[in-house]
Amino acid sequence: MSPSDSSGVPEGVGAAAGASLADRTGYDERFLGAVVPLPLPVGPGIEPVVLPYTHFTVVLRPDRRLAASTACCIDGARLAEDAPERHDGWRFDPRVPREWQAGEALYKNNSLDKGHLVRRLDPVWGAHAVAVRADDDTFYYTNAAPQADVFNQGKKVWQGLENHLLEHAARFDRKLTVLTGPVLHDSDPPYRGVQVPLRFWKVAVFLQEGRLASTAYVLDQSPDLTRDAERALAGAQRGAPPPLGGFRTFQVPVSDVAELTGLDLGPLPATDLMPLTRAPETRWKRLRSYAEIVMDGP
Repeated sequence: MSPSDSSGVPEGVGAAAGASLADRTGYDERFLGAVVPLPLPVGPGIEPVVLPYTHFTVVLRPDRRLAASTACCIDGARLAEDAPERHDGWRFDPRVPREWQAGEALYKNNSLDKGHLVRRLDPVWGAHAVAVRADDDTFYYTNAAPQADVFNQGKKVWQGLENHLLEHAARFDRKLTVLTGPVLHDSDPPYRGVQVPLRFWKVAVFLQEGRLASTAYVLDQSPDLTRDAERALAGAQRGAPPPLGGFRTFQVPVSDVAELTGLDLGPLPATDLMPLTRAPETRWKRLRSYAEIVMDGP
């Protein structure tokens, strides 16, 4: 499916930049040297739209009004030292119809946060003008997904994963490719015309001793009915957002992410540094700190 023209004018800060999105080159699958392809849905009947931005690309699912995946190139040696001040000027991407995007109506007057899929500062590197443009590009609604407003250790671990992995990659070439997105499941609860995902995934790819290496993670915001029952019951009221629980972050096999999401992750399952185990209690490793991440290889 090709992006359609839209007569809508982008809103918020950065609207002028939105008029020139045609020059965006997006994610570079050869950024690390070896090819890391853009993750695309492989299921029948799914027609995604590929939207390039500055140093990253969003694969939009119009039927879900959310991204199926994003792919971002991070050059740790060239990250902007003086990052632009955050503006929160979210707006629609003018290259596709607004009804394909989950806009402000989803987040207004409720407890849902607009969660950046590509983190705001990850693509902010290179020449100053390019870095500023990359920061601004992360504030299109195509790069947002609804997340719980709670903050706990699981969310802290999730939000800092790229920094931790960049420090690991610094021993090599300081470059990192990050693929991320929501797990779009048919059973996700509906709210204001959008099915709210209960899980998010992330795959980090880098070179280790000259070869591709990868690790994968899942963030789970499913409601905990044993410890969060009061909130879950309140969230079930008509017109209220679906109940969401505190974040839990897991390191998981890359192959599990491919299976969960229905995305083609190319060669990455074979480059996974987490030893594969079939024991249910150890296959997904819950992370409470970065020290628990497995990076030693099988």
